[in-house]
Amino acid sequence: MGKIHVLHENAEWVAPLEAAFREQGLPYEIWFLDEGSVDLDAPPPEGVFYNRMSASSHTRGHRFAPELTHVVLNWLERSGRRVVNTSRALYLEISKAAQYAALERAGIRVPRTIAAVGRDKVLDAARRFGEDAFILKPNRGGKGLGVQLFQSMEGLAAFLDAPGEAAPIDGVWLVQEYVRPEAPFITRCEFIGGRFLYAVEVDASQGFELCPADVCAVDDAFCPTGQAPAPARFRILDGFDHPILERYASFLAKNGIEVAGIEFIRRGDGTIVTYDVNTNTNYNADAEAAAGRYGMRELARLLGRELAVEQQKVA
Repeated sequence: MGKIHVLHENAEWVAPLEAAFREQGLPYEIWFLDEGSVDLDAPPPEGVFYNRMSASSHTRGHRFAPELTHVVLNWLERSGRRVVNTSRALYLEISKAAQYAALERAGIRVPRTIAAVGRDKVLDAARRFGEDAFILKPNRGGKGLGVQLFQSMEGLAAFLDAPGEAAPIDGVWLVQEYVRPEAPFITRCEFIGGRFLYAVEVDASQGFELCPADVCAVDDAFCPTGQAPAPARFRILDGFDHPILERYASFLAKNGIEVAGIEFIRRGDGTIVTYDVNTNTNYNADAEAAAGRYGMRELARLLGRELAVEQQKVA
């Protein structure tokens, strides 16, 4: 019969999808890929395989989960299995530099960026911007972790002397122009099955850790108790439409990505600058409840349809 197989390394992020599978009566199996082995000569099981591997896996102690997932995805693809979010999608998930190159090839504007390895090379890159503010971020990040706004070279130098856990796991720093937004918000466009689902506006005034999953918003700033509730940080936009959506859809199709959240900032002059692609996208429950739109349910329906197609092939 076959099942839906979910490849991941974060049980909390997968739980809402499991609930949607159960609600829709879909057969599924969870592959927790923090470690393991793959018999490359053995045939994979039948079914549909959904790659939900995260660039931030190392922050949860799963340092080599993406590398293992690459092996698994190549094994599945070589064997002709149906994969949602292919090995190419994972490659882009774990390298923002590769993301930017692919986005630019699709005619999508990205921030001016210099990749650098080594403290002195990062400082040299920052000097080349000649601006009073710039962004530093790890090439392999996730959830906005390690993204820093600097106002001076002195501040950057002091940080690089002891970056601690913010240091990029692959050694590559990205020095980036600070895109000054027209308002302190970013917009995240969600796609399922390569089609636009909805756009969510995110209040970015409190920092860069912008993962919409409820399990990410754990400190008191986002979970107030006792007092009047803080304004919602995530809000689904009613009727959002923009020509950028066509370019996003084309970009996704060319890169083997069917499920993603793509984030952009709008400058004061109205120009859209795209700065991140999340192929293990999450959804905010409060924002979805307020709008009556549910990403995990739509995702489960997509995987259920794809499973039915695969089952017909082997019937």
